[in-house]
Amino acid sequence: MVAPSVVLSVRIRRELKEEAEKLGIDIRSVVERALEEAIRREKIRRLLSAAREAVRELSRVELEEWVAAVREARRG
Repeated sequence: MVAPSVVLSVRIRRELKEEAEKLGIDIRSVVERALEEAIRREKIRRLLSAAREAVRELSRVELEEWVAAVREARRG
C-alpha cells in the first residue's frame, strides 16, 4: 500500500529548477530523500541530547542510593 502524500510548495531559484530538469533529475525524489535525511539527523541529535541529559542527571545519584534502590527492588 502506498502511503498517502501531500503537496508541498516551495520556491527555488529558476536556474536551479531548469538545470535539474535539463539533467533529468527527479526533483521530488531529491527533496524527499533530503527531507528524510534531515529528519533522521534531527532525531539522532535529539536522542543524543536526551542521553547526555540522562547521564548528567544519573551522575548526581550517589552509589549508596543506587545500592539501596537495587536492594529495595529485589525485595519487591
